[in-house]
Amino acid sequence: MDNRYAISTYPDAAAVTKQLDELIKLPIYSVSPEALKRYEEEYFDKKCAKSKVMIEEAKTVIPGGVQHNLAFNHPFPLVFTKAEGAYLYDIDGNRYYDFLQAGGPTVLGSNPKVVRDQVIELLNTCGPSTGLFHEFEYKLAKKVCDSVPNVEMFRMLNSGSEACMAAVRVARLATKNKNIIKMGGAYHGWSDQLAYGIRVPGSKFTQAHGVPLYIFKHTQEFFPNDLDDLERKLRMNQLRGGTAAVFIEPVGPESGTRPLDKDFNKGVERLCRKYGALLVFDEVVTGFRIGMAGAQGYFDVSPDLTVFGKVIAGGYPGAGGLGGKKEYMKYLAAGIQTGDKVHKALIGGTMAATPISCVAGYYTLEEIERTNACQKAGEMGDRITAGLQKLIKKHGLPFVAFNQGSICHLETVGTMHFSIDWSKLWKVPGVLKETSARKAEMEHMGAAYMAEGLVTLAGSRLYTSAAYTPEMIDDALTRFDRVFDTVTVKR
Repeated sequence: MDNRYAISTYPDAAAVTKQLDELIKLPIYSVSPEALKRYEEEYFDKKCAKSKVMIEEAKTVIPGGVQHNLAFNHPFPLVFTKAEGAYLYDIDGNRYYDFLQAGGPTVLGSNPKVVRDQVIELLNTCGPSTGLFHEFEYKLAKKVCDSVPNVEMFRMLNSGSEACMAAVRVARLATKNKNIIKMGGAYHGWSDQLAYGIRVPGSKFTQAHGVPLYIFKHTQEFFPNDLDDLERKLRMNQLRGGTAAVFIEPVGPESGTRPLDKDFNKGVERLCRKYGALLVFDEVVTGFRIGMAGAQGYFDVSPDLTVFGKVIAGGYPGAGGLGGKKEYMKYLAAGIQTGDKVHKALIGGTMAATPISCVAGYYTLEEIERTNACQKAGEMGDRITAGLQKLIKKHGLPFVAFNQGSICHLETVGTMHFSIDWSKLWKVPGVLKETSARKAEMEHMGAAYMAEGLVTLAGSRLYTSAAYTPEMIDDALTRFDRVFDTVTVKR
């Protein structure tokens, strides 16, 4: 088992939290209106004209003009036509540093040739999908099980959302319990029952438009880094159907935007064992990015089920899966009689585990391990975070920069550091209004970064890959420096 990890030094979660607490007490600092207008007129209108025209046309057939949330940015989404290594290229020919990394999966960098060649060979022989078993289904599953310490069996699915849905069903069948507890602010896909308490801890159902409230009868959230709160929920559930599973993003909600204490996962594991709940690690981002053994290897924790996404298909479609211990994975047996007299979870997915996704996933994981890509990406994460911290100090800004290896955070307004206390109902509208205002400024900062050739996730998160070099990171920092030079107090 490969025990090399991307995290050289785990962040002091208490110190970061204190900085973020102070940030949200302050007025909003963001790119000045004059600078934003200049970026809009001189960059987006003049240098991104083809994107602007295409998005306007796309709005006539696509709601909002884009197919997924990551693609939206102020003042209009750009159209990207090429991805290579650490770079992205738009339809107008502009080049950007890619810190979005497709939301996290491209640890090797975008479109690596070693994987692409294998995919092309597959397409020339088998084609992308047959609906039948392919040898790389076994090879990928074996690679995952050999790499991740608590994954004895693996079932490929189409997305992280599907894998989370499967985990819920397996947990309820295995434990005969009803309730699911998730960490407040964490995102475990967009299925009805898990669209609860997302983005902002304590938000409950407020972000789940279109979902009937009764769906959340057996879903609860607990506050990040608060074992006492989790235990209260677990104890209470003993009187109302028990707890089937506790879901957690192991570095903290929203990929560690609100970082967890390093020993917190062990505390959660202890409570799960005490109350008979399965521990579900959502490693959609951390799996094969923190290290080949995942966050569970780094934190030395033994989850019962592990959710994968994104990287499991190497950035190709069909990017999701659920792994875990055999005693629980038997509830996912597909079509074959295992001898276990148990009800099988209702799990579908005609396009799950296609040859193209399994070939891409297998060769991606092989290459990540062979080249020590996780550690290399983590070193670049350390470099850009240290550089951002120096720039923040240089410009006298209240921004907060920290990282968990190659998962890097640049918090300028602290939108997701807010929380909702329902015992103080009169404050809830104020929190929602404040987070909306700060989200708008995140988009403005993101637009400024984009105009400087920096693609980020929502203007507040950056992923580094093994395709980056120190020289690239240093060049990117000069671009962040130019944006920070335009920042003023907005209110």
